[in-house]
Amino acid sequence: MSRKEFSLKTEDENEIVEAIRIAEKSTSGEIRVHLEKSSGAQDIFERAMDVFHKLKMDNTKEENGVLIYVAVEDRNFVIYGDKGINDKVEDDFWESTKDVILEHFKKGNFKQGLVDGILKAGEQLKRHFPWQEDDENELSDQISRG
Repeated sequence: MSRKEFSLKTEDENEIVEAIRIAEKSTSGEIRVHLEKSSGAQDIFERAMDVFHKLKMDNTKEENGVLIYVAVEDRNFVIYGDKGINDKVEDDFWESTKDVILEHFKKGNFKQGLVDGILKAGEQLKRHFPWQEDDENELSDQISRG
């Protein structure tokens, strides 16, 4: 990520939450954003998996949760998708989504990176897990913090 400080104003956070709501309107998939200072001594991918389980994202009906985990001070992030979505998307999907986010992060535009990443993930979820009339929002859309 960029050398600029990663910070989100309240209105930025609101736009990120709104992007999650927009993305989830057309899919049964669930998207969460989790921010924390650092993944600590733990490998960032392992930490993202821990957060994924802690947020109960592995309990969705169709195993189609997607976590965007950001370790702010480490200047690193992971996109972690549950088994249901990983079984259906192309092999390079998460890399292409990560590239969209990273492009903005390098410019110091953290909010837009998250918004665009969320919307891209939502498009893919919509293709593989279209919204059905009986779908419920299974997880909070709010940004979580560690």
